[in-house]
Amino acid sequence: MFRLIWATSVRTHGILSYAPTNLLIAATRTRRGLRWGIPAMLLAIPYLLAAHWCVTTIEAGGPSWLNLVVLLCAWNSIKLILNGPTTVILLIRARIREVVAQRRARRVAQESECAEVPS
Repeated sequence: MFRLIWATSVRTHGILSYAPTNLLIAATRTRRGLRWGIPAMLLAIPYLLAAHWCVTTIEAGGPSWLNLVVLLCAWNSIKLILNGPTTVILLIRARIREVVAQRRARRVAQESECAEVPS
């Protein structure tokens, strides 16, 4: 039973990795894409509007399968909203690492220059 659950989760992960919001989140988690995390949060607005439209349609007597669309839209908007602050934190960490690496490189260069100068 555990093996079946494991295999199903692996296949589901493989399929969901091609979903548009998952591709966007993966792109914003790269060093080059970290700066686009906050603007990507704005894409949550259309998802929220679509969810609102589906809810009003359901309340007006629409088909009940729209509840799945509401769930999907709400989940995607939550993912995009939470991705913004996460990318800001990752960007700050990356910039701190870059500054530390530059300082170390400068320090090593200065030490090697001092070692080359004859006394």
